[in-house]
Amino acid sequence: MPYNIGKQTATGIPGRLITALTRLILLYLLFYHTQPATAQSQLQPIGQWREHLPYQNTLQVVATNNKVFAATQYALFSVEADEIRRYSKVTGLNEVGVQAIAWDETTQQMVIGYANSNLDILKDRTIRNIGDIKRSSINGDKTIYYIYCRNGLAYISTGLGIVVADLLRYQVNDTWRIGNNGSQVKINGITAAGQSWYAATEEGLKVAPVSGSNLSNFQNWNLVSAAQGLTPGVVRSVMTLQNQVLALKNDSIFINNGNSWSLFYNDPNWPIVSINTSNNKLLVTQRMASGNSRVIVMNNTGVIERTLAQPGVISFPRWATIYNNDVWVADFFGGLSRFGSTVERYIPNGPPAPATGEMVVHKNTLYVAAGSVNDAWNYQYNRNGIYTFSNGEWSATNIFNSPSLDTVLDFIPLAIDPSNETLWAGSYGGGLVNFTGSGISIFKQNNSSLQPAIGDLSSYRVSGLTFDAQGNLWIANYGAPQNLQVRKPDGSFRAFSVPFFHTENAISQLETDDANQVWAVSPKGNGVFVYDPGQNIDQLNDDRWKYLRSGSGNGNLPSNEVFSLAKDRNGFIWIGTARGIAVIQCPDQLFSAQGCEAVLPVIQQDRFAGFLFQDEEVRTIAVDGANRKWVGTRNGAWLISPDGDKIIYRFTQDNSPLLSNDVRRIAIDPQTSEVFISTFIGICSFRSTATEGTATNKDVLVFPNPVPPGYNGTIAIRGVSNGALVKIAELNGRLVYQVRALGGQATWDGRNYKGEKVASGVYLVLVKDDASPERLATKIVLVK
Repeated sequence: MPYNIGKQTATGIPGRLITALTRLILLYLLFYHTQPATAQSQLQPIGQWREHLPYQNTLQVVATNNKVFAATQYALFSVEADEIRRYSKVTGLNEVGVQAIAWDETTQQMVIGYANSNLDILKDRTIRNIGDIKRSSINGDKTIYYIYCRNGLAYISTGLGIVVADLLRYQVNDTWRIGNNGSQVKINGITAAGQSWYAATEEGLKVAPVSGSNLSNFQNWNLVSAAQGLTPGVVRSVMTLQNQVLALKNDSIFINNGNSWSLFYNDPNWPIVSINTSNNKLLVTQRMASGNSRVIVMNNTGVIERTLAQPGVISFPRWATIYNNDVWVADFFGGLSRFGSTVERYIPNGPPAPATGEMVVHKNTLYVAAGSVNDAWNYQYNRNGIYTFSNGEWSATNIFNSPSLDTVLDFIPLAIDPSNETLWAGSYGGGLVNFTGSGISIFKQNNSSLQPAIGDLSSYRVSGLTFDAQGNLWIANYGAPQNLQVRKPDGSFRAFSVPFFHTENAISQLETDDANQVWAVSPKGNGVFVYDPGQNIDQLNDDRWKYLRSGSGNGNLPSNEVFSLAKDRNGFIWIGTARGIAVIQCPDQLFSAQGCEAVLPVIQQDRFAGFLFQDEEVRTIAVDGANRKWVGTRNGAWLISPDGDKIIYRFTQDNSPLLSNDVRRIAIDPQTSEVFISTFIGICSFRSTATEGTATNKDVLVFPNPVPPGYNGTIAIRGVSNGALVKIAELNGRLVYQVRALGGQATWDGRNYKGEKVASGVYLVLVKDDASPERLATKIVLVK
C-alpha cells in the first residue's frame, strides 16, 4: 500500500525526484570519502563503549622500533609521528591499573603488567592474555613491579619472586623463588650481563649463572656481600649499561667492576626516583622533597652529559628513555614529554583524575563532581573541583585555575538552574557554589542560612541539591541543626529542621516529585524523609513531614540503609537501598489517610523469582528516555525494564569494557543516549538505544549516514517522538522494516524482516505517532 509523503506517494515518485536522489547518493559518497571526522563522528556507535580516563599520570615510557609507549595508572598510549593512540580496556586490554611495561625486541611485542598480576601481550592491534599469575592460588604478593625482556621471554619481578613468561607460546614457564631458604621475596628488578643474572631484591642484590643451573632453586642464587662493596639491604633497581651492571641502593648507584662494586653516582641533595638505560646512556629521574625535579643523562663513565629541569613540565618524573636522540620523560603530574630541539608534551584528553561525585548532563555537556566521602561520611580533602565534558573535550575548574575555590573541597552534588542554565555545586565542607559565565559565587556563613556541622564549626557541608518546579533550590546541609535548606528564586534562603531523630543529622541526596514534595536520603541507616512545604515555603503551619523506613506501615523499604533516589517518567520514586530497590508508586498520596507504601519489584530469572536486586547495594539509579532504569551496584551496572521485571543488560568488568564493578554514579545524555558510568577507578560510557522523546517528528537525525561499506553495527534514528512507529521503506514504497522508538530513538540493523542485509541505495524513514499522520522524516543512504 502507498505511504503518504507530503503531497507525493511512495508509489508515484516522479523521475526528477529519483534523479535528485541519485545525485544525493553521489554527494553522500563524495562527502564520506573526503571529509575529516567531525565532533559528531566522535560519538561511538550504538552498543559500543568509550573510556574517559586520566592520561596525565604517566608511570613509565618505553621506546620500540617505530613509536613510544607511555604507561599511566589506568591505560596506555603511544606516540608515532605526533599521532597519539590510546589503549585501554575499551580497546581490548583486559585490565585497568597498569604497573609496568616492557618491549621484547625478539618477538616485537609489548608486555603489559597490571596491579592485579595479570599480563597482556600487545602486538600491533592484537592483544593476547597470560592470566597464569592472576589465576594462581599461591598466597603472597603477586604484584608486578618490573618486567625485563630477553630472547622472547619476559622475566617478571613480583612479590613472590621472578616469573618467567614465554612470549611465543603465551604461557608461564617457571617461577624462581630466590628468597632466603626458598621463601618469597619482593623482586624490584632483574637484568642479565655476560654469563650472570642479577636480581634486585628486598634482601639485597642476588646473582646466578645464566645457564647450567636450576634457577628455581634458591641455593643457586648468591647474595652480593658487603665485602664485595655492596652493603646488605634493599636494592631498588638493577640495570645493564654497555655490559656493566648498575645497582640502585637508597639514593646511590653502584657499578660492578668484576668481583667488586664501587660508587658510580650519588648526589645527597637529589633523591633518586628511578634509573633506566637506553641508547648506551643512563637516565636518572630525581625529585626533592620541595618538589624540584630533574632528569640527568650520563654516559658509562659517570659523566653527566645533559640535565633536564623545566618546572611545570617535569614535576614528578617517574621514568625516562631515549628515542631518535630525544629524551622522553614520563611524569606523574605532567604526562609524557619529549625533549629535543624543542619541548613537546603529549597528554591524551581526559579528566584529571577519577571522580565519584554526582554527574549531570545538560545540552550535550556532562558535568562531574570530583569529590567524595568515605563510608563514614568523612571528607577526603579532594580539591579537583568540577570536570566538564563537551564536544569531545574534557576540562576542569578547581583551585589550580580558579583561586577563589581555595577554601572549597570535595564537590559532591550538582544541579542545573532551570532559570539561567548555570551550574550549582555542593562542597562537603566549603558550602554552596554557583558557576556562571561571569564568575564563581560561594555561599556559606555570611551570605546564606547554611550552618556548620555540629562539632565541626568550620565545615559547611552541602551533600544534596535539587530544583523544584517553582525554581527553588533545595539544599541538604549535612550535620547542621537545620539540615534542609532552600534558596528561593529571589536569592533569599530559609532553613528547616527535620522533626525526626536521625544519626549525625545526616542528610544527602535530594529529589522532588510531581507534587512538589522534597525527598531526602538520610545516610547512616536513617531511611528517607519526605517534606511537603505546602502552598507557601514561608508559612510553616501547613508543612508536613513523613519518615520512610523498613517494615510494613513504616514505608516498607527493604532496608534503612538508603543510597539513592530517582523519579521516573510516571512520577514514581525509585529508592536504592542496601537490600535492593523499593518503588513509591503513589507519592501524591503519601500524606493522605490511606498513605502509600513502597512496592518491592519482583524479577523473574529462569525458573526463579525474587525481589529486584535483593541484598545488592543499589548505589545509583538513572532513568532513560524509554523509562528504563540504569542501576549501579558494587557488582556492576544493569539496565532493567520500565517496571523492573526484566533485566535487559548486565555489565561487569569481566563481560564488558566496564572499568570496575564498583559503580558509583550513572548519568544519561538524553539527546544521544550515551550512558556515563563512574566507577571507583574511572569513567566510561556506553551508547544505549533510548533517547529523550520529542513532541514532534522534526529534525530527525540518522547516524551513521551514509552507512559505510562493511558496517555491521546499529543504525540510530534519533529525534522522533516518544514511542513513535518508525518504518524503513524502499523508494517504491515497499516496506523493509518497522520498529517502535525507545524514548526518542529507533534503531535498525540494516536488515529486512527475513534477517537479510538490504541492498545499497536510498531508504525512506517514515514516522507516525498516535497524535499525527505518517510523514517522511529523512532518508538513509547505504553504501556496500
